[in-house]
Amino acid sequence: MSVVLVASAAVLALTAAPASAHVEVKADKAQAGATDVTITFSAEAENSKAGIASVKVALPAGIAPADVSWVSGPTGWALTADADGYTVAGPALATKKDAEYAVKVAKLPADATELAFKTLVNYTDGKVDRWIDAAGTDNPAPVLKLAPAATPAAPSVAPTSAQPVATTNAAPATTGADAANDEADSSATPWVVLAVVVVVGLAAVLFFRYRRRNRES
Repeated sequence: MSVVLVASAAVLALTAAPASAHVEVKADKAQAGATDVTITFSAEAENSKAGIASVKVALPAGIAPADVSWVSGPTGWALTADADGYTVAGPALATKKDAEYAVKVAKLPADATELAFKTLVNYTDGKVDRWIDAAGTDNPAPVLKLAPAATPAAPSVAPTSAQPVATTNAAPATTGADAANDEADSSATPWVVLAVVVVVGLAAVLFFRYRRRNRES
């Protein structure tokens, strides 16, 4: 009885577990806002009767078809952009051979935490594997987890000097020419005084003589 219960529990656990994506995705720079990012996909071949002929991808918001370019993949395969994403196709792969290829994205969205790449895997017999649903469902789309965008570095500011300009009230320095002029002025002062005294004296003598003549006449 216990063996039956354990087996039943195991079956329920297996059937309840969410299916993992059968298209794997990884990137060399899995960070929001990163540029020139190489993203590699591996689409598992699940058709036992036909090979993979093409893989179509619907791009997540923030990535335009024009931003995606071909890097590498199966021989003879190429990338063609379309309205909402791109298609990679070429000579059909052998049965049970996975489709592995890489593309380059010019820039990842700066505010995204994860990117879901809804994928259709087309086989040569017309069958299609649709990996387009949310995580935890039977047909989950491949999801690329992103690290937060790098914080931009603060611009460096050169330190400025706040030292006040020193001012002084000192008298201007006296040059040699100024000193010589001052000395010449001081030496000439007595002569000027003497000349003034002589002029005043002569004026007084002339004045008295003039008055005397007027009285005598």
